[in-house]
Amino acid sequence: MRKTIVALVAGLVMTIGATAAEQLDIRKITNGTYSAKGVGGMRSMNDGEHYMMIGGGGTCIVRYAFKTGEVVDTLFSVNDARDCDFKRFDGYIMSPAEDRILIQTNTKSIYRRSFTADYYIYNVANRTLQPLSTGGPQQVPSFSPDGKMIAFVRDNNIHLVKLMFNNSESQVTTDGKFNEVLNGIPDWVYEEEFSMNKCYEFSADSKMIAYVKSVESHVPSFSFAMYRGMAPSHEDNALYPGAYTYKYPVPGVDNSKVSVHTFDIKSMVTRKIDLQINEEDYIPRIHFTSDPEKLAIITLNRHQSRMDMYMANPRSTVCKLVLREESDQYVNEATYEGITFYPNNFILQSQRNNYNHLYLYDLNGRLVRQLTDGKYEVTNFYGWNEKTGDLYYQSNEPSPLRRAVYHQDKKGKKTRLTPETGTSDAMFSKNLQNFVHTHSDIHTPAVITIENVKGKVLKTLVDNKELAEKLNQPGMPTKEFFQFTTSNGTVLNGFMVKPVTLEGKHPVIMYQYSGPGSQEVLDSWRAGFYGGTLWETFLAQQGYVVVCVDGRGTGGRGAEFKNCTYLELGLREAEDQVETAKYLATLPYVDKNRIGIWGWSFGGYNTLMSMSTGEAVFKAGIAVAPPTDWRFYDSVYTERFMRTPQENGENYDKTSAITRARNLNGSLLLMHGMADDNVHVRNSVEYSEALVQADKQFDMHYYTNRNHSIYGGNTRYHIFTKMLNFWNEKLK
Repeated sequence: MRKTIVALVAGLVMTIGATAAEQLDIRKITNGTYSAKGVGGMRSMNDGEHYMMIGGGGTCIVRYAFKTGEVVDTLFSVNDARDCDFKRFDGYIMSPAEDRILIQTNTKSIYRRSFTADYYIYNVANRTLQPLSTGGPQQVPSFSPDGKMIAFVRDNNIHLVKLMFNNSESQVTTDGKFNEVLNGIPDWVYEEEFSMNKCYEFSADSKMIAYVKSVESHVPSFSFAMYRGMAPSHEDNALYPGAYTYKYPVPGVDNSKVSVHTFDIKSMVTRKIDLQINEEDYIPRIHFTSDPEKLAIITLNRHQSRMDMYMANPRSTVCKLVLREESDQYVNEATYEGITFYPNNFILQSQRNNYNHLYLYDLNGRLVRQLTDGKYEVTNFYGWNEKTGDLYYQSNEPSPLRRAVYHQDKKGKKTRLTPETGTSDAMFSKNLQNFVHTHSDIHTPAVITIENVKGKVLKTLVDNKELAEKLNQPGMPTKEFFQFTTSNGTVLNGFMVKPVTLEGKHPVIMYQYSGPGSQEVLDSWRAGFYGGTLWETFLAQQGYVVVCVDGRGTGGRGAEFKNCTYLELGLREAEDQVETAKYLATLPYVDKNRIGIWGWSFGGYNTLMSMSTGEAVFKAGIAVAPPTDWRFYDSVYTERFMRTPQENGENYDKTSAITRARNLNGSLLLMHGMADDNVHVRNSVEYSEALVQADKQFDMHYYTNRNHSIYGGNTRYHIFTKMLNFWNEKLK
């Protein structure tokens, strides 16, 4: 669960536009009819002059020129490749020399970021296609830097294919076993909370493989039932339900025991790195540097308040501590997730001075200099030219609600490359001379252009003009940004979608997520639950005023604003939604007696908390897939913000929606997927029991075999239709 703001003038209200005159439809919203067009699988090629993109609906990989945006040639096509027995593919991986391509097919999801697939090795020169392995589907394949080998994971073990030896396959590890030992891939909680699906790397000279081993046999398991269901149907469960069991550590229990190992490809010797850390510490990243004798190992203590970087020799196994980053609360995730290595340096992101900025280090961990500074957040790092010192990044310097792309030279002179108001993101060429610019705002879907760093637009790839015209005609609900000040003096940012006619008093639906570091109030097309504020606009067409406010704990306004919820996750967030409802009640077009609130995941939790503060400001609420007690959620996420129940038990009680169930005010609809591997359905089961015992009436619906996203077949249409019916019954 995750999601950044520069202060607006208090009370400023800015009208940003209007949506299409046609009546929006739930089915069209949920089936993607109004989705903005994008570009698929786009990546820069080594020369910096060309880029690749998936074309033909997943049938080919096409090479384009950055300078013109025109097609140069086709690198791969299912119609031209020899012995190709598939008609479409799902993704690709290019070899370092770009002479071979791994083609990904038959992809099957495991968790949020992990999947298996059948990969094929395509030779660009002779157009031949061979399976990477015939032993079964693979995970996270990678080329060696010299392009002569490919490693991958199958059944929790690392395998190695040597291309120069007729694709001979060998096994690097042999002890991998489901729910016991993982090699080169993370366990569930690492994948979910450290944003990763791979934890092995080749050395720069292609002689070694380093990998993280996770032993999870002692970690408590969680099981949920699987039924036959539909869309898809699980025929194995036709007569009796099945069950899925996996390792899921909750706060305060044992996590996987992790260690780092190296494998010498020539001698086939495996070594364990002599890493002197506590058994309960985390290893969220490993990186081989340009020096084959320096393996960077990133560790976190269990409180996640201290990050260490060690440089390990992969043969001697000796480790040296070269960097330590500490916080009184917790180290920002971007600090360890966003480290970027160069031949002689690395760039670190840090909130050590309240705002997230870039810092340049040498490989020995010596700070060379701080690269960016100011009362704004660096929100994305694109690249740094080690020779010239040119730096490219995205930040919210214009406003907490907006993002722009910047260039900074070695003397610190800064140039804004994207002058447009709204949100700009970029994909840069390898030589950092050109970039693909994606721009949108809250009423304009993505416009994607190719530009050079001198400010010239070279080609428009996507303009979404038809969709923009459809959704920006007069006669539809308007969208506004606004601010207000809470009773404790905190200024909060929000957006509002209003019906065209504001005569009389209108019911209000408040949407929020509210999780640590998240941001929903953005001048971007992704604003709103479905992006483009489509769902919010639909509700406004039904006569509702729809509001979203980012309370304390959300992102974009510095560490002080974000981290103020530390050890008391959910208290201030709920207070700020109550304050929002009170503010809205003062507006002339709002019916203060008909205000509802809803959210999904953390937003569902905060809905329950907001409705249970003891202040009866909400008439109704919808909580989808909510965590209801932090003792039930995973260890890494929860302890980052709450520490363990053994250390902070009183606040675990105070922040539990279950312990507040007796205080619930208003009508409630509770919904959850029964196969949610993230926020387990037991959260809603236990909460519903607390409501029953507290004599609180409520409505509840479970979705068969659905995970945290609750989709598949007709499911999304059903859930949003159910929401609409609930709002119409309770608020109209």
